[in-house]
Amino acid sequence: MAFRHPAEKSGDRGRAGLFERLAELASNFTSSAAFSLLCVALVAGLVVVHVLGLAYEWQHLAGDAISAVALLLLALLKNSEQRAEHAIQRKLDAIAAALLEQQEGKRGEAHEDLKSAIRMEEL
Repeated sequence: MAFRHPAEKSGDRGRAGLFERLAELASNFTSSAAFSLLCVALVAGLVVVHVLGLAYEWQHLAGDAISAVALLLLALLKNSEQRAEHAIQRKLDAIAAALLEQQEGKRGEAHEDLKSAIRMEEL
């Protein structure tokens, strides 16, 4: 298994793999109100466990739950950062290629790539 930056992966750039689709769904969920309420409930549970002075096992369980959520969010944040970086790089590459084509006085594949990269048809 090779660990490469998403921008360096070969294949169809327009088609997301299973991991990318799951990461996108997870990103959408973690930015929702439902996830915020879940986090508030976890923190409230931790506070309640400490205030009530429950057994150490309960305190440990509550702390572990919060740690697990924090670790998952960190991994999700890094994935989201790399996807955003890849999208920005693709757009910059398309702009540079289109500018070179325009300077040479021709219009071709680079302009179509630029339209695709910035999704002009969706505007």
